[in-house]
Amino acid sequence: MFTRRRLIAGATVTAALFTGTALASPFPLTLPEAEWRRRLTAEQFRVLRQKATEYPGTSPLLKEHRKGRFVCAADGNPLFDAATKYESGTGWPSFWKPLPGAVGTSTDWEVGYPRTEVHCSRCGGHLGHVFDDGPKPTGKRYCMNGVALKFVPA
Repeated sequence: MFTRRRLIAGATVTAALFTGTALASPFPLTLPEAEWRRRLTAEQFRVLRQKATEYPGTSPLLKEHRKGRFVCAADGNPLFDAATKYESGTGWPSFWKPLPGAVGTSTDWEVGYPRTEVHCSRCGGHLGHVFDDGPKPTGKRYCMNGVALKFVPA
């Protein structure tokens, strides 16, 4: 839908591009691409910074069942408590609730229809997507790329 807000936002971005003005990042941690490449493996960079998806069933975190927390592989931001992890049968680590303030969402049209993308609230790294077919109490399935996460035992 075309709105006044989108018109103003689009004009602001266009003006910044033509004048060379940098736009402020909406994320507290912003690094140059070269620094992300240095910090991350090639696969982590592909998923976290380029919004790729890892192959299903390939993450060792699928079998992780200890107490602890899952954190962003890019910046260590705590994202999910292990108590909210469950077996979704999708081939990706799945959770029914993130930690408060840990993630943000946006609409993703990459596959031709809208999905809700999930990203790290600190660095903006792409984590996966959230769907409305999860278990109680939230009914949500935060379907995350395992390569975008690290596990920190309790």
